Amino acid sequence: MIEKVISQIEFEIGQIDQLLESYVELFERAKADIPNMVDIAALGSVLHSFYNGLENIFLTIAKRIDQKVPKTTQWHRDLLKQMTETKSKRRVLSTDIAHHLADYLGFRHFYRHSYSFFLEWDELEKLVKLVKLVNPLEEVWVQVKNELQVFLDSLRQP
Repeated sequence: MIEKVISQIEFEIGQIDQLLESYVELFERAKADIPNMVDIAALGSVLHSFYNGLENIFLTIAKRIDQKVPKTTQWHRDLLKQMTETKSKRRVLSTDIAHHLADYLGFRHFYRHSYSFFLEWDELEKLVKLVKLVNPLEEVWVQVKNELQVFLDSLRQP
């Protein structure tokens, strides 16, 4: 069972790597200039997919390692918090990185419940801080991936 968990997590890590590599040019444009409507919609989609990939990892751990998936109305937030706990396993995420990921979770919620034409750069910058999310995305991913790797290494130990 542990090998299946490790395999699923590694698959999702590879998918997120591929996602971010596919949009490097888009990120560079967003850093250099105010994005147009198409780029804003694309950035929103990438951020949405990024957090979905992470949540797939968290759900795998919750189901197969913790054997406990939150069932509250805030289950997405509770799931993220669960990844910082050490009750039945080694902690998956530090509270610091989970705090950063909460911003991506918040954006994902906003993105899922709005139309893309509502995504205006100035408003996003104020409301969901898209710039704040896009610019450090690669750095946040490196930190998350490192913490996931430490967790995977702990699963491999007898």
